[in-house]
Amino acid sequence: MTADTLIIQSMAVLGGLGLTVGVMLMAASKIFKVEANPLVEEVVEVLPGANCGACGFAGCADFADKVVNENAPIDGCPVGGFGAVKAIGGIMGQDVSESEKAYPYARCNGGVNCVDRFDYEGIEDCNAVMMLSDGEKGCSFGCMGRGTCVRVCPFSALIINDKRLPELNPHLCKSCGLCVDACPNDILVLATASEKVHVQCRSHDKGKAVKAACTIGCIGCKLCVKACPEEAITVTKFLAEIDQEKCTGCGACVEKCPQGTIELR
Repeated sequence: MTADTLIIQSMAVLGGLGLTVGVMLMAASKIFKVEANPLVEEVVEVLPGANCGACGFAGCADFADKVVNENAPIDGCPVGGFGAVKAIGGIMGQDVSESEKAYPYARCNGGVNCVDRFDYEGIEDCNAVMMLSDGEKGCSFGCMGRGTCVRVCPFSALIINDKRLPELNPHLCKSCGLCVDACPNDILVLATASEKVHVQCRSHDKGKAVKAACTIGCIGCKLCVKACPEEAITVTKFLAEIDQEKCTGCGACVEKCPQGTIELR
Protein backbone atom coordinates (compact mmCIF):
# COMPACT_ATOMS: atom_id res chain seq x y z
CA MET A 1 0.00 0.00 0.00
CA THR A 2 1.43 3.30 -1.06
CA ALA A 3 1.71 6.34 1.17
CA ASP A 4 -0.83 8.23 -0.94
CA THR A 5 -3.36 5.43 -0.61
CA LEU A 6 -2.85 5.33 3.17
CA ILE A 7 -3.41 9.08 3.43
CA ILE A 8 -6.60 8.89 1.35
CA GLN A 9 -7.97 6.04 3.43
CA SER A 10 -7.15 7.87 6.68
CA MET A 11 -8.90 11.00 5.46
CA ALA A 12 -11.92 8.96 4.45
CA VAL A 13 -12.11 7.33 7.88
CA LEU A 14 -11.79 10.68 9.65
CA GLY A 15 -14.41 12.21 7.38
CA GLY A 16 -16.75 9.34 8.07
CA LEU A 17 -16.24 9.67 11.80
CA GLY A 18 -16.86 13.39 11.62
CA LEU A 19 -20.06 12.87 9.67
CA THR A 20 -21.25 10.21 12.12
CA VAL A 21 -20.55 12.42 15.14
CA GLY A 22 -22.29 15.35 13.45
CA VAL A 23 -25.40 13.30 12.80
CA MET A 24 -25.38 12.04 16.39
CA LEU A 25 -25.08 15.59 17.76
CA MET A 26 -27.94 16.81 15.58
CA ALA A 27 -30.12 13.94 16.74
CA ALA A 28 -29.21 14.57 20.38
CA SER A 29 -29.99 18.28 20.07
CA LYS A 30 -33.47 17.47 18.82
CA ILE A 31 -34.09 14.77 21.42
CA PHE A 32 -32.85 16.80 24.40
CA LYS A 33 -33.91 20.24 23.16
CA VAL A 34 -35.45 22.41 25.87
CA GLU A 35 -38.04 24.75 24.51
CA ALA A 36 -37.16 28.32 25.51
CA ASN A 37 -39.93 30.44 26.94
CA PRO A 38 -40.55 33.22 24.38
CA LEU A 39 -41.31 35.62 27.24
CA VAL A 40 -37.64 35.55 28.21
CA GLU A 41 -36.61 37.09 24.90
CA GLU A 42 -39.38 39.69 25.22
CA VAL A 43 -38.08 40.73 28.62
CA VAL A 44 -34.49 40.88 27.32
CA GLU A 45 -35.63 43.24 24.56
CA VAL A 46 -36.94 45.84 27.04
CA LEU A 47 -33.87 45.73 29.29
CA PRO A 48 -31.06 48.31 28.83
CA GLY A 49 -28.44 45.70 27.92
CA ALA A 50 -25.85 47.09 30.33
CA ASN A 51 -25.09 43.63 31.78
CA CYS A 52 -23.78 45.43 34.86
CA GLY A 53 -24.96 42.86 37.40
CA ALA A 54 -26.75 45.45 39.54
CA CYS A 55 -29.82 43.21 39.52
CA GLY A 56 -27.83 40.53 41.32
CA PHE A 57 -27.73 38.18 38.34
CA ALA A 58 -25.10 37.39 35.70
CA GLY A 59 -26.52 39.83 33.16
CA CYS A 60 -29.69 40.98 31.41
CA ALA A 61 -30.44 37.58 29.87
CA ASP A 62 -30.02 35.82 33.20
CA PHE A 63 -32.24 38.40 34.92
CA ALA A 64 -34.91 37.94 32.25
CA ASP A 65 -34.78 34.17 32.70
CA LYS A 66 -35.17 34.48 36.46
CA VAL A 67 -38.11 36.89 36.10
CA VAL A 68 -39.97 34.61 33.71
CA ASN A 69 -39.08 31.20 35.11
CA GLU A 70 -38.35 31.80 38.79
CA ASN A 71 -40.59 34.74 39.70
CA ALA A 72 -37.74 37.16 40.39
CA PRO A 73 -39.01 40.71 41.15
CA ILE A 74 -39.74 42.58 37.93
CA ASP A 75 -38.29 45.79 39.42
CA GLY A 76 -34.88 44.20 39.93
CA CYS A 77 -33.17 46.24 37.19
CA PRO A 78 -32.37 49.69 38.60
CA VAL A 79 -30.64 50.77 35.39
CA GLY A 80 -33.76 50.36 33.27
CA GLY A 81 -35.77 52.50 35.66
CA PHE A 82 -39.54 52.61 35.75
CA GLY A 83 -39.74 52.34 31.98
CA ALA A 84 -38.27 48.85 32.06
CA VAL A 85 -40.39 47.85 35.06
CA LYS A 86 -43.56 48.99 33.31
CA ALA A 87 -42.63 47.15 30.11
CA ILE A 88 -41.79 43.93 31.99
CA GLY A 89 -45.03 44.25 33.95
CA GLY A 90 -46.92 44.42 30.68
CA ILE A 91 -45.19 41.29 29.42
CA MET A 92 -45.76 39.39 32.64
CA GLY A 93 -49.29 40.66 33.20
CA GLN A 94 -48.44 42.44 36.45
CA ASP A 95 -49.62 45.85 37.62
CA VAL A 96 -46.82 48.23 38.55
CA SER A 97 -46.59 51.65 40.19
CA GLU A 98 -43.69 54.09 40.05
CA SER A 99 -41.63 54.52 43.19
CA GLU A 100 -39.35 57.41 44.10
CA LYS A 101 -35.89 57.06 42.62
CA ALA A 102 -32.91 56.76 44.95
CA TYR A 103 -29.41 58.07 44.25
CA PRO A 104 -26.07 57.48 45.99
CA TYR A 105 -25.49 59.85 48.89
CA ALA A 106 -22.09 60.24 50.60
CA ARG A 107 -22.46 60.00 54.38
CA CYS A 108 -19.14 61.71 54.98
CA ASN A 109 -18.08 65.32 54.64
CA GLY A 110 -14.54 64.74 55.84
CA GLY A 111 -12.30 65.02 52.81
CA VAL A 112 -10.23 68.18 53.24
CA ASN A 113 -11.94 68.72 56.63
CA CYS A 114 -10.19 65.62 57.94
CA VAL A 115 -6.48 65.54 58.77
CA ASP A 116 -4.09 63.15 57.01
CA ARG A 117 -1.96 60.91 59.19
CA PHE A 118 0.61 60.30 56.45
CA ASP A 119 1.23 60.95 52.76
CA TYR A 120 0.02 57.98 50.80
CA GLU A 121 1.78 56.98 47.60
CA GLY A 122 0.45 53.85 45.97
CA ILE A 123 -2.48 52.33 44.12
CA GLU A 124 -5.39 54.74 43.74
CA ASP A 125 -7.88 52.47 45.43
CA CYS A 126 -9.70 52.87 48.74
CA ASN A 127 -9.26 49.20 49.64
CA ALA A 128 -5.51 49.47 49.06
CA VAL A 129 -5.28 52.57 51.26
CA MET A 130 -7.26 50.87 54.04
CA MET A 131 -4.68 48.09 54.18
CA LEU A 132 -2.16 50.61 55.51
CA SER A 133 -3.09 51.12 59.16
CA ASP A 134 -6.78 51.67 58.31
CA GLY A 135 -6.07 54.40 55.80
CA GLU A 136 -4.22 57.67 55.57
CA LYS A 137 -7.01 59.79 57.05
CA GLY A 138 -7.21 60.79 60.69
CA CYS A 139 -10.62 59.12 60.71
CA SER A 140 -10.51 55.47 59.68
CA PHE A 141 -14.31 55.43 59.24
CA GLY A 142 -14.41 58.19 56.63
CA CYS A 143 -14.14 58.45 52.88
CA MET A 144 -10.63 57.71 51.65
CA GLY A 145 -11.27 59.68 48.46
CA ARG A 146 -9.29 57.33 46.24
CA GLY A 147 -12.08 56.77 43.73
CA THR A 148 -12.99 53.10 44.05
CA CYS A 149 -16.64 54.14 43.66
CA VAL A 150 -15.76 56.22 40.60
CA ARG A 151 -14.04 53.38 38.78
CA VAL A 152 -16.74 50.81 39.51
CA CYS A 153 -19.49 53.03 38.05
CA PRO A 154 -20.30 51.85 34.50
CA PHE A 155 -22.04 55.14 33.68
CA SER A 156 -19.32 57.66 34.68
CA ALA A 157 -21.76 59.27 37.13
CA LEU A 158 -19.23 59.90 39.92
CA ILE A 159 -16.10 61.98 40.30
CA ILE A 160 -13.82 62.79 43.24
CA ASN A 161 -14.15 66.55 43.65
CA ASP A 162 -11.79 69.21 45.00
CA LYS A 163 -12.92 68.37 48.54
CA ARG A 164 -11.61 64.81 48.02
CA LEU A 165 -15.14 63.43 48.23
CA PRO A 166 -17.39 61.61 45.73
CA GLU A 167 -19.70 63.89 43.76
CA LEU A 168 -22.66 62.57 41.81
CA ASN A 169 -24.05 63.60 38.43
CA PRO A 170 -27.71 62.52 38.81
CA HIS A 171 -28.29 62.91 35.08
CA LEU A 172 -25.86 60.06 34.41
CA CYS A 173 -26.64 57.91 37.46
CA LYS A 174 -28.81 54.82 36.93
CA SER A 175 -29.09 53.97 40.65
CA CYS A 176 -27.48 50.58 40.09
CA GLY A 177 -25.87 50.62 43.56
CA LEU A 178 -22.50 49.24 42.41
CA CYS A 179 -20.71 52.18 44.02
CA VAL A 180 -22.55 51.54 47.30
CA ASP A 181 -21.37 47.94 47.34
CA ALA A 182 -17.80 48.86 46.37
CA CYS A 183 -17.15 51.37 49.19
CA PRO A 184 -15.08 49.68 51.93
CA ASN A 185 -16.27 52.12 54.61
CA ASP A 186 -20.00 52.02 53.84
CA ILE A 187 -19.97 55.73 53.05
CA LEU A 188 -22.45 55.64 50.19
CA VAL A 189 -26.13 54.86 50.58
CA LEU A 190 -29.03 55.01 48.13
CA ALA A 191 -31.31 57.82 49.31
CA THR A 192 -34.45 59.39 47.84
CA ALA A 193 -35.05 63.12 47.51
CA SER A 194 -37.72 62.94 50.22
CA GLU A 195 -35.06 61.77 52.70
CA LYS A 196 -33.91 65.31 53.39
CA VAL A 197 -31.85 65.03 56.58
CA HIS A 198 -28.58 63.09 56.75
CA VAL A 199 -25.73 62.61 59.19
CA GLN A 200 -22.55 63.24 57.21
CA CYS A 201 -20.32 61.06 59.33
CA ARG A 202 -19.68 57.36 59.90
CA SER A 203 -17.24 57.59 62.82
CA HIS A 204 -17.74 55.55 65.96
CA ASP A 205 -14.83 57.20 67.76
CA LYS A 206 -15.39 59.16 70.94
CA GLY A 207 -15.89 62.90 70.71
CA LYS A 208 -12.34 63.90 71.65
CA ALA A 209 -10.81 61.65 68.99
CA VAL A 210 -13.31 62.87 66.38
CA LYS A 211 -12.51 66.52 67.03
CA ALA A 212 -8.80 65.82 66.74
CA ALA A 213 -9.30 64.21 63.33
CA CYS A 214 -12.16 66.07 61.65
CA THR A 215 -13.76 69.49 62.01
CA ILE A 216 -17.26 68.27 61.11
CA GLY A 217 -17.42 64.76 62.63
CA CYS A 218 -20.22 63.55 64.89
CA ILE A 219 -19.16 63.62 68.55
CA GLY A 220 -22.19 61.74 69.89
CA CYS A 221 -23.34 64.64 72.07
CA LYS A 222 -27.06 63.74 71.64
CA LEU A 223 -28.17 67.36 71.24
CA CYS A 224 -29.84 66.31 68.00
CA VAL A 225 -31.72 63.56 69.85
CA LYS A 226 -33.13 66.08 72.34
CA ALA A 227 -34.01 68.54 69.58
CA CYS A 228 -35.94 66.12 67.36
CA PRO A 229 -39.72 66.41 67.95
CA GLU A 230 -40.37 63.11 66.14
CA GLU A 231 -37.89 60.99 68.14
CA ALA A 232 -36.31 60.06 64.81
CA ILE A 233 -32.69 60.18 65.97
CA THR A 234 -30.71 57.76 68.07
CA VAL A 235 -27.03 57.72 69.00
CA THR A 236 -25.31 54.35 68.91
CA LYS A 237 -21.60 53.97 69.59
CA PHE A 238 -21.10 57.77 69.51
CA LEU A 239 -22.77 58.15 66.09
CA ALA A 240 -26.14 59.74 65.38
CA GLU A 241 -28.49 57.82 63.08
CA ILE A 242 -31.73 59.13 61.55
CA ASP A 243 -34.84 57.01 61.08
CA GLN A 244 -35.97 58.30 57.69
CA GLU A 245 -39.49 56.94 58.16
CA LYS A 246 -39.98 59.12 61.24
CA CYS A 247 -38.05 62.19 60.05
CA THR A 248 -40.19 65.07 58.75
CA GLY A 249 -37.29 67.24 57.63
CA CYS A 250 -38.00 70.01 60.12
CA GLY A 251 -34.29 70.82 60.48
CA ALA A 252 -34.29 71.18 64.29
CA CYS A 253 -31.39 68.76 64.58
CA VAL A 254 -29.41 70.65 61.96
CA GLU A 255 -29.66 73.85 63.99
CA LYS A 256 -28.60 72.16 67.23
CA CYS A 257 -25.63 70.17 65.91
CA PRO A 258 -22.48 71.91 67.23
CA GLN A 259 -20.27 70.27 64.60
CA GLY A 260 -22.37 71.03 61.52
CA THR A 261 -22.46 67.31 60.86
CA ILE A 262 -26.14 67.01 59.97
CA GLU A 263 -27.27 68.25 56.56
CA LEU A 264 -30.71 69.36 55.43
CA ARG A 265 -30.79 69.16 51.65
